[in-house]
Amino acid sequence: MNLIEILQHKTNLPKNIIENIIKLLDEGCTIPFIARYRKEFTNGASDEQLRVFEEVFEYSKKLIHRKDEIINLLKDKNFLDNKLLKNLDEASTLQALEDIYAPFKEKKSSRTTAAIENGLESLANIIQSMRYTLEECEQKAKSFLNENIKSADDAINGAKDIIAQRYADDFKSKEIIRNLIQNWGILEVSEGKEFDKNGLYLNFANTTEKIKYIKSHRVLAILRAVNEKQLNIKVEIDEKHILENIKKYKIPINANSSKELVFDAYKDGLKRLLLPTLKREAITNLKEKAGIEAIELFGKNLKELLQTAPLVNQIILGIDPGYKTGCKLAIINENGLFLDSAVIYPTKPKEDFFNSEKTVLEIIKKYKVTAIAIGNGTASRVTANFIDSLIKDNNLDIKYAIVSEIGASVYSASKIASQEYPNLDVTIRGAISIAQRLRDPMAALVKIDPKSLGIGQYQHDVNQKELSQKLENITIDLVNKVGVDLNSASYKLLSFISGISEKLAQNIVEHREKIKKFTTKAQLLKVKGIGEKAYIQSVGFLRIKDGLSILDNTAIHPEDYELTLKLQKNYAIEEIKDFEKVANELNTSVIKVKDIVNELLKPGYDVRIEFNSVKFSNDILDINDLKEGFILNGIVRNITDFGAFVDIGLKNDALLHISQISEKRISHPSEVLSINQNLENLKVISVDLEKQRVGISLK
Repeated sequence: MNLIEILQHKTNLPKNIIENIIKLLDEGCTIPFIARYRKEFTNGASDEQLRVFEEVFEYSKKLIHRKDEIINLLKDKNFLDNKLLKNLDEASTLQALEDIYAPFKEKKSSRTTAAIENGLESLANIIQSMRYTLEECEQKAKSFLNENIKSADDAINGAKDIIAQRYADDFKSKEIIRNLIQNWGILEVSEGKEFDKNGLYLNFANTTEKIKYIKSHRVLAILRAVNEKQLNIKVEIDEKHILENIKKYKIPINANSSKELVFDAYKDGLKRLLLPTLKREAITNLKEKAGIEAIELFGKNLKELLQTAPLVNQIILGIDPGYKTGCKLAIINENGLFLDSAVIYPTKPKEDFFNSEKTVLEIIKKYKVTAIAIGNGTASRVTANFIDSLIKDNNLDIKYAIVSEIGASVYSASKIASQEYPNLDVTIRGAISIAQRLRDPMAALVKIDPKSLGIGQYQHDVNQKELSQKLENITIDLVNKVGVDLNSASYKLLSFISGISEKLAQNIVEHREKIKKFTTKAQLLKVKGIGEKAYIQSVGFLRIKDGLSILDNTAIHPEDYELTLKLQKNYAIEEIKDFEKVANELNTSVIKVKDIVNELLKPGYDVRIEFNSVKFSNDILDINDLKEGFILNGIVRNITDFGAFVDIGLKNDALLHISQISEKRISHPSEVLSINQNLENLKVISVDLEKQRVGISLK
């Protein structure tokens, strides 16, 4: 199969669509650009579908390259025949290719190599033909004696080593046993040398579980414990069943008595060579599969987090709560620009309520604050109660929300924070980050390494390169789907835009500072380093809210401005119903007409959902105040395979186990929950003061 045929087989896409996508990728078009502005060439494929295609495309190229390598190697060794070529051509995975090639690889020093070097391949062929009796085989073995092979038994044993290797190298036998292990294999977990009976892995020790059904989070936990030498693992399979099948399917009924030698060789090949390899492979595959699922979950959580709705047109007071050092305050305006900062002490040990209230009220009055963001870390609950009382006592028309501050300290000490706020203390930068997260979560969070955001599970145990790539792709796709304000975006946010590198993003910000603000998208072409290609790829995802043209505040690409003006001139946009008729009259595609009309009807539209806030119960100050049966509200901060972690206003998030999420059986928490979802009527079902853990239920 050629590349297009392989892609057709793996993606089920038509040949012309596959060719179109490959052509666009080869031209340097980005996934977001193709998904948004080349729909007519891809049959409207989404960015998610195109990412999957891209992965399959890259894998298929590796497959073909390796296939060509193996064919050339086999040609050079004069091993290639039509049957082998057919097997290679039909191989659809790299693993299948390597299985087919395995018998022809040069073996490292081994019993098989020694037997071949001593000229015993012909004897192996005689025995494996199973046309001779044991006595006849022993007689023929005598003709293979030499200085290394001293007896007929030595010759027969060497021949059996060759037969054993042949069995272990047979790609069909290998695939059968691989599938048996996958479907029927058992993972046995036992205590390791450094097992801690009071540790994290107590529930994993001395257990057995079918490989096919073991959950990804359990795999990653067990493998971490193995690395720490707390647990040992091994894969077990019913070898007796396999040996019975070997006798049944690989040893002819009418074979002569030499079949006993062949069966012994197959048995040796199975136990000494094949099973150890496939058992190690099964553990590797378990880890890879668990890693892939963990990365997918991390990506899904990140996407939901970045999709949290912005709080537009608000002046926001951000509060980073604390005890001894006080609560740090930072005020930002509607565009996210820093205005002022302060420190108050409404918490222990000072509990200076009078001056704290005075300072906050002065700030609210001076800057006309309309919303307050409170970090959910240390002293969050006490600070929230203080603000709640202040708002009620003074009849203020202000809403507040508890915002996850995880990663804020990482941002505060980062290079980008020092560039943005060079003259501010790191603690004030943290308060700014909290305020920015309420104003525009996506714009604030892209400045922080996603791995520092406290979402996902076992992130340090998965392939770090694949994790980083996945998270970067999700961020890129979402940033481009939402669009970015050209006049307020940080260089970091701009760097995720299609066609814009970090250097070009910095150049855009520098140019913006020179001209004060962009009034048209065309001005981008005057930015150092932005040529026609970068402009075409990026411009559709940028927005100018109060520019010279309303079209510059939409996702309509400038290449379609002329078409858009014709549409506006000849039709009442809101009355268009027959898109096909309009498309034919304008000599364009229906998809393009629909996209343009949608943008004209909602210029500046943000695809993210509406903002909602949560109010916590006022009577819970710390974990010591909790009792089983209490009813609380909370916000979902992280989703894992085994449940969700919910912010109920304490230092540590409470665990909502998968078994406590719904009365109905669910296979994964994400079927019901999403990141930043507000939950009401949460029932406390367990309180562990020693471990500072709280269990909650939605039932």
